[in-house]
Amino acid sequence: MTTTKNAAEAEAPVEAEAGAPEEQLNRAIEELRGVLQEEEKRPDIGARGNSASSPNVIMNIPVDVQIVLGSTEMSVSDLMALQKGSTVALDRRIGEPVDVVVNGRRIARGEITVLESDPSRFGIRLTEIITTAKSA
Repeated sequence: MTTTKNAAEAEAPVEAEAGAPEEQLNRAIEELRGVLQEEEKRPDIGARGNSASSPNVIMNIPVDVQIVLGSTEMSVSDLMALQKGSTVALDRRIGEPVDVVVNGRRIARGEITVLESDPSRFGIRLTEIITTAKSA
């Protein structure tokens, strides 16, 4: 178990430190989307099927998805005192939305739900998709 700060505190320094590379990455992703959309419109590309240059190749890239129920901050002495049966209070209340984080970036929020197909498991029903403003 590690100590963490809440999502807003944790993301702020990362964005400040990685501002330029993150902007470059966002621009590269947008350019890639544009190229893929242009290729889909070209008739000669569609005739190739599932070749290595197919836009569908990108859809098979694995990403790290996390559902964040909450976080807390504690001293090292409190952390070291934890034992089996200890309860750690989080910064969220029951019923508050949880965060959906992909590769370290919050992309959505949702509510915890029981799966209809398997009542012994739970999932997340998305209630909000978080959009980022494009930098011009």
